[in-house]
Amino acid sequence: MSEPKRLFFALELPSAVQKQIVQWRATHFPEDAGRPVAADNLHLTLAFLGEVSAEKQRALAALAGRLRQPGFTLTLDDAGQWLRSRGLLQLASMLRAQAARSGCYQSPQPFHPHITLWRDARQAVPIPAPGFRWTFPVNEFVLYESSFSRGRTRYTALERYPFDKES
Repeated sequence: MSEPKRLFFALELPSAVQKQIVQWRATHFPEDAGRPVAADNLHLTLAFLGEVSAEKQRALAALAGRLRQPGFTLTLDDAGQWLRSRGLLQLASMLRAQAARSGCYQSPQPFHPHITLWRDARQAVPIPAPGFRWTFPVNEFVLYESSFSRGRTRYTALERYPFDKES
């Protein structure tokens, strides 16, 4: 029997946006603010699933594969505040509901879209004023595995779920 995996559904950010976020973070935050999340680990979590058995992973993957939604455009334009995307909120809501029905704990708090920039923050830092605008198409979501080894967290894409093409 295989070991459970720590899983989550998320939006993968385009590599150009990941690089822009890292540059913005380096410019606007002190170096000692915490442990920075690596560029290739930057993502927007839709539903955290926790420790999941292989059987539950197969069931969640099958449910996710049945979701039908058109792609949408996402705009990141303010630290601390996100332009509300109806497509994003709808997708997160559907995934969180399926996860809860499958026995994966979901926070009772409303979905709060965010991109984690730091781990183990050492201090509170002021949020910089708006000064960026990154817009990109979202055409799929991803099932990720989170693993920790040799002092580093790695996110591995296990399955991709493309959205319906708009006609």
